[in-house]
Amino acid sequence: MLRLHSLSSPAVAAQNPKQCLASELSSRARVFSTNSFGFAPSLSSSRKRLSLKCRQSEYFDQQRASTASAPNKPSPPAPQTPAGGTGLPPRFFVGHSIYKGKAALTVEPKAPEFTALDSGAFKLSREGFVLLQFAPAAGVRVYDWSRKQVFSLSVTEIGSLVCLGSKESIEFFHDPFKGKSDEGKVRKVLKVEPLPDGSGHFFNLSVQNKLINLDESVYIPITRAEFAVLKSAFNFILPYILGWHAYANSIKPEDSSRMNNSSSRYGGDFEWSR
Repeated sequence: MLRLHSLSSPAVAAQNPKQCLASELSSRARVFSTNSFGFAPSLSSSRKRLSLKCRQSEYFDQQRASTASAPNKPSPPAPQTPAGGTGLPPRFFVGHSIYKGKAALTVEPKAPEFTALDSGAFKLSREGFVLLQFAPAAGVRVYDWSRKQVFSLSVTEIGSLVCLGSKESIEFFHDPFKGKSDEGKVRKVLKVEPLPDGSGHFFNLSVQNKLINLDESVYIPITRAEFAVLKSAFNFILPYILGWHAYANSIKPEDSSRMNNSSSRYGGDFEWSR
């Protein structure tokens, strides 16, 4: 025979045994269900106040603590301001030199010049060039740069050197005072001729300056490999000397679409629109 023990009063024992058993199971189920959601268990009395503990704040506290204790990560470098605080980008000066027994040759690119327009845009006012500096030797691997002679290669002259063949020669003539009162008083001639054995070219600069009674000639042999380096540098720098890099950097997608729309609206004078 099943015997039930009363937990509260004799009135409970007089009830149906099945009802008592169901009531006890229901109360236990309520205790387990509250425990599964993080409530503090209460086995002694149902009147004990239940407590709810949130784990979210502890998680963020641990994250902040781990971040503070972790080694400092390198931050991205801040943009450098040029000396003087003008806000302008830094300028770079480059050149390539070739040293031989009789002379030395230095090649330096020079940037183009732009003129500001009233609209806020800029227009190319002068193309860049490549400056050749010839210095005669003053000893073993010693060169007298105080006696250097210079020659400026224009864009077209650079193109002539780039397409020069291994057995071809070319000559450039400059008069710095052409169109002025001292025209003809300074004469510069640069000759580039192939070496007899075909291993490269001679660069020979002759300068006649009647203003200071100077007549000097400086020559330097350039091997095939050295000439190839010069050609590669010339090919690379040509668009920058023309100023086309500034135009390419100023192009934006919205500007291109606006120009296309305006040309179709007003009938722009383009070859492909005729």
